[in-house]
Amino acid sequence: MMIKKDPERISALLEELTIELKLLKLWQIQPPSAAELSSSAPFCCDTLAFEQWLQFLFIPKIAMMINQQQSLPARISLTPMAEETFKCLSTNAQPLLDVIQKIDNTLTEQGKHND
Repeated sequence: MMIKKDPERISALLEELTIELKLLKLWQIQPPSAAELSSSAPFCCDTLAFEQWLQFLFIPKIAMMINQQQSLPARISLTPMAEETFKCLSTNAQPLLDVIQKIDNTLTEQGKHND
């Protein structure tokens, strides 16, 4: 039995994340190579920038899981990596960090209810 999360809320947060990445000009048109995308390191940190990982792996994977009505991750923590990665953007990054924190909180909070 699949436990239902709030897919509309998560989808809206993914859209918000996309918008923030585009506003900060962190969205890229050309996808990374298959080799870069297949790294086994956390966040593909050895082959991708964190924003590339968000764009090309995280957002599509979570969207696919929602579309296929699969269970979503119950505990994630993207915020520490985001804070470290985007600290060079200073206050410009705050809306981006806020949406990433909302994603963390929403998935983790919903995961607590499903334990």
